[in-house]
Amino acid sequence: MTEEERKGLVADLVAGISVALVLIPQSLAYADLAGMPPYHGLYAAAVAPVLAAPFVSSRYLQTGPVALTSLLTIGALGSLAAAGSAEYVALAALLALIVGVTRMAIGLVRAGALAWLMSQPVLYGFTAGAALLICASQVPAAFGLTATGDTVTQRALWTVRHPEAWVAGAVAISVLTAVAMRGGRKIHRLFPGVLVAAIVGILASVAGLPVGPTIGEVPSGLPPLTLDLPWRELPALTLAGVVIALIGFAEAATISRTFAAADREGWDPNREFVSQGTANIAAGLFAGFPVGGSFSRSSIARTAGGRSRIAGAVSGVAVLLVLPFAGVLAPMPKAVLGAIVLTAVAPLLDPRPLVELWRQSRPQALVGWTTFAATIVSAPKVQYGVVAGIGLAALVHLWREMELEIQTTRDGDTVHLRPLGVLWFGTAPVLEQACLDALAEHREADHIIVDLGGLGRVDLSGAVALSSLVADAAAADFTVRFTRVPPHAQRIVRRLCSDAHEIGS
Repeated sequence: MTEEERKGLVADLVAGISVALVLIPQSLAYADLAGMPPYHGLYAAAVAPVLAAPFVSSRYLQTGPVALTSLLTIGALGSLAAAGSAEYVALAALLALIVGVTRMAIGLVRAGALAWLMSQPVLYGFTAGAALLICASQVPAAFGLTATGDTVTQRALWTVRHPEAWVAGAVAISVLTAVAMRGGRKIHRLFPGVLVAAIVGILASVAGLPVGPTIGEVPSGLPPLTLDLPWRELPALTLAGVVIALIGFAEAATISRTFAAADREGWDPNREFVSQGTANIAAGLFAGFPVGGSFSRSSIARTAGGRSRIAGAVSGVAVLLVLPFAGVLAPMPKAVLGAIVLTAVAPLLDPRPLVELWRQSRPQALVGWTTFAATIVSAPKVQYGVVAGIGLAALVHLWREMELEIQTTRDGDTVHLRPLGVLWFGTAPVLEQACLDALAEHREADHIIVDLGGLGRVDLSGAVALSSLVADAAAADFTVRFTRVPPHAQRIVRRLCSDAHEIGS
C-alpha cells in the first residue's frame, strides 16, 4: 500500500466513524418515525451502507434511514397493520424489498433518467408538505407525551393546547438536543451533537429524572436474516413500493449531483439506482425498512475528508460493531428521537421556494402549491400527494405544448408564416387553420414562405401537417417554400414535402 493509499484509507475511516456517530441515534429516530420499533433502524443502518458501497457512483453518498422515506413507509403501511407490531415489521421488510428490486431494475436497464421524473415545483411542494407532517408527528414525543387524535396534525395541536401535560424533563432534553445539534457545529464542524444529546438523555433516564416514554427493550445481537415475509401482501404493496422507489431516490440523486458538480466529477444515476436498490434489498432481508440517501450524513462524510466509497462501508460496519451492545440504548428518551427529527427536518419548512415560484411562473406555482396541499390532505398516504403533483405538472406541460403561435405577415405577393412552439399532433390543426386563414385573407398573393426556425420540435404528425399545408396551397395555386427547417426534422420534412416544393435552409 502506497503512502497516498494509506492516507486515503485513514481519511475514509475517520469519515465513516464520524458518520456512524450521527447515524446510530438518527437511525433510531427515523425508525420510530416509520412506525417501526426504533432498534430496527440500527439493522437498516448497519447492512444498507455496507452492501451499497461497492456500487455507489458518488463517493460521499451515505445510505441508511432517512426522514422522507420513513414518512412514505408509514404512509404505505399505516392502514395495513398496527405500527410497531410484528406484522407491521414484516410488511416494512417486504416493502423495502419491493423498493430495492424496483431501483435495481431501473439501474440495470439504464433508465436512470427517471431520477428527474419530479420537476422542481413538485419537489418543492412535496418536500415542504412532507416536512410539515414529519415535524407535526414528532411534536408529542418532543414534549414527552402520547397525544390523542386521529391524524398527526390533530395530535400535534392537542400537544400544543395542553401545556399542563408536558413533561418538563422531556422538554429540557428536546431543547438540549436541538442546541447540541445546531450549536455543536460552531464548536467543530464534526462535533457529534446528536450523540452527545443521546448520551445525556440516557443518563437522565437512568438517574430517574422525568423524561417521558423511552425506547424500551433493545435486543443485542446481529440483525436477523429472514425470508419469512407476508408475500400474500405483495400485490397490495407493489404500487406503494414503486412510488417510494422513485420519490425517495430524488434525495439521493440531488445529493450525488450536488457533490459531483462541486468537485467537478462525473455521476452515473444508473449505478446509483443499483446501489440504492442493493441497500434496500439488504434492509428488507435483515428486518429493516426502506432506506435512502442522507444529505446531512453525506455532508459529514465529505467534510470529514472521505475519499472513496469505503467511508460508507465503514459507517455500516461501525453500526454492526455496536449492535451486540445495543441494549444500553433502551433507556433513551423518545424526546431525544423526536428532537433529532424536528431539528433535522425543520430547515425544510422554508416557504421561499414556493413563494418564488409565484413570481417566476404562475402555472408552475400552481403545480408546487397543489402538490403541497395534496401532500397534507392525503396524509398519511403522502405518496398520493406527489403523484397528484406529477400528474398536474404533466397537464401543465401538455397545456403549454398546445400553444402554437403563428406570426403572419405579407410582403408583396408573398405571405410569410412563422410558427413558434412545438409542432406535434396536438398543435398541427393550429398550423393548418392558420394556413387556411392566410389563403382566405390574402387571395391576391401567390407565394407562401414558412419559417420553421421558431419550432423547438417537429414530430411525424407535425410533418404531415406541413404536407397538408403544401396540398392546400397547391389547390389554391400558391407555391410554398420552407426555410430554416430544424436539423432534427429535415429528413422527414424533405420526405413528405420536397416532391412538389423546394425546402430552403
